[in-house]
Amino acid sequence: MIAVQDVLIDDGIPGALFRCDLALCKGVCCVEGELGAPVAENEAEGILEAASQAARYLSEKNLRYIRRNGCLEVYGGEIFTRTIDGRECVFAFRNNAGLTLCAIEAGMTDKKKSVQKPMSCRLFPIRIKKKFGMDYLVYEQHAMCRQARKNGFEKQMPLVDYVSGALIERYGVDWYGRLKELLANSSKYYAGH
Repeated sequence: MIAVQDVLIDDGIPGALFRCDLALCKGVCCVEGELGAPVAENEAEGILEAASQAARYLSEKNLRYIRRNGCLEVYGGEIFTRTIDGRECVFAFRNNAGLTLCAIEAGMTDKKKSVQKPMSCRLFPIRIKKKFGMDYLVYEQHAMCRQARKNGFEKQMPLVDYVSGALIERYGVDWYGRLKELLANSSKYYAGH
């Protein structure tokens, strides 16, 4: 484990190569799993508001489910987007090409709204846990992302570069620069190259 300022980074992140290819995976990360996306407390209100903009992309099944159950749930003291039948996120929809996309993101793009899909989605496959009261970044290696790891290796795309926008949004440009500097000086980082 390494630390950049007050953020802990799991040993799986340095050296990890990753680049999602939505055309290959079809957005399976929005469909697989019993719980939806983790939602930070400061994101919850915005996501509830975004549900109305997202509605135009959602199937009647998803809309009925949201009307009956809401779009967020609390499990183990944490907030998550709801899932339908323990599978797809309530905000998931399929486009004409058969790709599963996020209705929050689509609504934001169309309406130029400031609400984005949860940070956990934008950082995926990195998850933010807590350790010693600090953010602890963990790389979750899922079977569904096998092609993304292969693609990352072929393109030599470090995982931290793939999610750089979300990391910078969360922790700032200076923090990200320190992370890159630390990784550049780490022999573990270059083990994957």
